Parts: sequence; C-alpha cells; structure tokens
Amino acid sequence: MTGILGGNSKDEPMHYGEIFGVWQASMVAKGALSCYRAYLYHAGDNDLKKLLGALIDQAELEVSECDTLLADNGIASAPTMPNRPEAKLEDIPVGARFTDPEIAAKIAADSAAGLVACSQVMGLSIREDIGALFAKYHLTKAAIGVKILNLSKKKGWLIPPPLQVKRPESE
Repeated sequence: MTGILGGNSKDEPMHYGEIFGVWQASMVAKGALSCYRAYLYHAGDNDLKKLLGALIDQAELEVSECDTLLADNGIASAPTMPNRPEAKLEDIPVGARFTDPEIAAKIAADSAAGLVACSQVMGLSIREDIGALFAKYHLTKAAIGVKILNLSKKKGWLIPPPLQVKRPESE
C-alpha cells in the first residue's frame, strides 16, 4: 500500500477520533491515579491494597504511553494532577473513610467502563499501533477486573443484582 496511510502505521497521521481517544485515556488515567492513591490510604484489606497497586501501575503505564504517543504527534496531553499528601488509615475520621467494599465496588465499575472505552478506541482506530495499544489495555483491564470480582466474592463485598433462583415452568 502506498500513500499517506501506507507503510509503518506509526508514520501515519492520527485522525481526530484517535487523538481524542488517546488524549481522553491519558486524562482518565491521570484522574484514576489520584483516586486510586487516595483509596490506597483508605483501604484496610491487604489484598485490596495489592489490587490498587496493580491499578496504579497500569494507570501510570497508560499515562506514559499515551502522553508519548500524543507528544510524538505534536499534541499536548492533559495536565497531570498534583500528588496527594500521604495519609494513614487511622488518621482518617471514620465518617470520612471509604470502606473496603465501597472501594472494591468503585474500582469494579471503573474497570468495566475502561473495557468499554478501550473497545471504542480499538473500533475507531485506523492506525494499527493505536488499536493494538488499546487491545493491550483492554486485556489487562479484563484480567484485573476478574481479580476484583474474585476478591469481592471472597470477602463478601459483592452485591449481586436480583438473581433468578427459580425459573418459571414452561407450559
């Protein structure tokens, strides 16, 4: 293939949807870093803290890769949020603390939304490198999501929707 969309996909221009998708992913990851670091101060369960650490590592990777991609294409990235001061769980007033079940529910919802966002960027991308990057993020988010689900079930934090225990009899 020849022309502007031929050859190495990294040499192809990004279209507006790709630009916005990558920029938004960076912005969301920067916000997630701020929230997940705060949740880490609130979390009491060690398994939950490990999951939050994995989410923080993933968000840092996404920020780095997305911001590099934007910079390589001459596009400014979203501003980085300032780091929070450290806090100890026992210093946070009980009424102001997020509980472990609340944190688990929020990171589960974030993971589900992240899967949808990654799928959207994958679907609109015409640059293979961008589609592959978000496929990688999708896979990682799915794996972390399964860990969050398993932890929530194990700890008794999962609040399931109404379950169909007895099926109606067919005539």
